[in-house]
Amino acid sequence: MTTLLVASTGGHLKQLHRLRRRLRGIDGPFRWATFDTAQARSLLAGEEVEYVPFVGGRDPLNVARNLPRARRILRRHGVRTVVSTGSAVALPYFALARAKQLDCHYIESAARIEGPSLTGRLMTAIPGVHRYAQYRGWASRRWSYGGSVFDAFEPAAGPASPPSTVRSAVVTLGTYRGYGFRRLIERLTRILPAEAEVLWQTGETDVEDLPVEGRFAIPEAELSAAMREADVVVAHAGVGAALAAFEAGKCPILAPRRLAQGEHVDDHQIQIAGELAARGLAIAADADELGGDDLLAAAARGVAESAEPPLFATRAPGDRAAARQ
Repeated sequence: MTTLLVASTGGHLKQLHRLRRRLRGIDGPFRWATFDTAQARSLLAGEEVEYVPFVGGRDPLNVARNLPRARRILRRHGVRTVVSTGSAVALPYFALARAKQLDCHYIESAARIEGPSLTGRLMTAIPGVHRYAQYRGWASRRWSYGGSVFDAFEPAAGPASPPSTVRSAVVTLGTYRGYGFRRLIERLTRILPAEAEVLWQTGETDVEDLPVEGRFAIPEAELSAAMREADVVVAHAGVGAALAAFEAGKCPILAPRRLAQGEHVDDHQIQIAGELAARGLAIAADADELGGDDLLAAAARGVAESAEPPLFATRAPGDRAAARQ
């Protein structure tokens, strides 16, 4: 019997990839259902993967397109358990799985610090789904607190001899479609030393008239290797980008995208940057205010990963206490 792991690419996929070995009482063999992207092919190399139709934000037509695929995957692979960290692509899989009385676990993204996402709220309409918050502050009878993907990391000392100037950097803006983050690129072109070697993962941001060689997406392995070697990592305040930096031992500078600037659908990245700064894992800075001192401060700090991170407190099959309406 199979555990099906369903997630959109980006931060959702990165979280589930990290959490799957920490899920209490949920074992493999694992099979993935996600979108066909450079990140997914790199991160999930060697694993069993079903590439499924893309679902964007607030995208009911493509949610419906996934129903036939979800039905075939659940039937063909003997799925007994479905787990997801979001987003909307999870809905058809959970609806069909619960109709079959399969065990379903929905872990709200660590990006949602004050309450559930739209997908999370829709999950409350599917009876029998176990639902988990990654923050104690909004856990409730409907949402159990399971732990956090960030619990596996802690602040650490940086290099023995921190650089006096930035010689190399990785800048990553994620690949969320339809939203650029030009403010951050423009600011960095002004404050990074002209001689610095920079890898630019720019996603949807138009950089044609800027002095950078932007790439829409960079495979996970290549991006991780570059982060390990760089003096500093600068990123939008996305969960996936932050986790990649932590895995590389870096304390990243996180610049949140802002709704008022047309850079995202809401202001949840402000909350992510604040949360990770409070944990001592990142430096939070607005794109317009980022300075050279921030670059050097980040280059002098590090992040360490626990050898034995705590289990994520998923509920046992048959325990419906957290899934009641």
